[in-house]
Amino acid sequence: MSLLTGHDAWLHLFHVRGLGPIGFNALLEAFGTAEAICAAPPRQLASVVSRQLAAAIAGDDSRAARQAAADWLAADATRSLQTRLDADYPLALAQSPAAPPLLFLHGRRELLSRPLFAIVGSRHASAQGIRDAGRFARALADTGYTIVSGLAAGIDAAAHDGAVDTPAATVAVIGTGIDRVYPACNRPLARRIAGHGLIVSEFPLGTPPLAAHFPRRNRIIAGLGAGCLVVEAGLRSGSLITARQAAEAGREVFAIPGSIHSPLSRGCHALIRDGARLTESLDDILAELPPLPALPPVAGPAAVPESEFAAGDARLLAALGFDPVDADTLAQRTGLTVEGVLAMLLPLELAGRVAPLPGGRYQRVV
Repeated sequence: MSLLTGHDAWLHLFHVRGLGPIGFNALLEAFGTAEAICAAPPRQLASVVSRQLAAAIAGDDSRAARQAAADWLAADATRSLQTRLDADYPLALAQSPAAPPLLFLHGRRELLSRPLFAIVGSRHASAQGIRDAGRFARALADTGYTIVSGLAAGIDAAAHDGAVDTPAATVAVIGTGIDRVYPACNRPLARRIAGHGLIVSEFPLGTPPLAAHFPRRNRIIAGLGAGCLVVEAGLRSGSLITARQAAEAGREVFAIPGSIHSPLSRGCHALIRDGARLTESLDDILAELPPLPALPPVAGPAAVPESEFAAGDARLLAALGFDPVDADTLAQRTGLTVEGVLAMLLPLELAGRVAPLPGGRYQRVV
């Protein structure tokens, strides 16, 4: 194999099958640079990794993969590679033995040097959860935190959407190659993030969305954030993995409580029982984080005074509570006919006060 330098050396090692982050980082610790690893004879490499891996490092042909990466980089000036030895590599990630040695970046690379905060949650979020994620993301971004999440459907997408157009913007850490978007419905959002924020991947170009990749992605999300907020999660949600990894990395973990009847609340309630901060407002988060330089406030939409709603609307909202409920139950609670309830729900939907749910149910959202 000819002498490899610069990104060619990093990409060659990156594409050696079976050489994961821990082995790659151990080689960096032993040899100092990617170039030195590539130039070392297999006998020396075998003192750090297996003989099979040492032989692969010395003998594998990575030219096609390196050329594909070069073509991807050349297509857009906002695309770049970040190695673990780069001066701007996030310190929070570098401290982990499983730190990704090479990252593909698309967008504003400098965002990884800003204070970041993670927001994660269920892919099958409720209307209220979507609103909570977007509002907390926007509020945290307005204080100066760049929001990091995983570009999944549901809570992740809402968090990105809430922050992407703010100066602090958002970082999406994905579980596929950076040239893929999963789920496909998030392609428009991914384009916005690449334009205003940053997309990050530790996987080779073309990597499909495999289940084993998402826990790996989650450790990067957890490592980057100064804290992690979980907005709706079932007991088997991957968001709980992210929260656990954040706690193990010494980060603050926050969780929004919900209805005792909702499966989407059980993961958050379990986190709170285990020591996560019960979170009802932005102040609950900021009280546990180091202060940031003050930024000019960003005006949000003006709240509509309750007095502007008819008394009947107020009664219906009170009957709704904040748990999903169907029109028949609302009719029983209010003494109205089902037709009357449905007629009153429509303007509340249009005003953004109530959201329709599957199965003919409704939920109050503000």
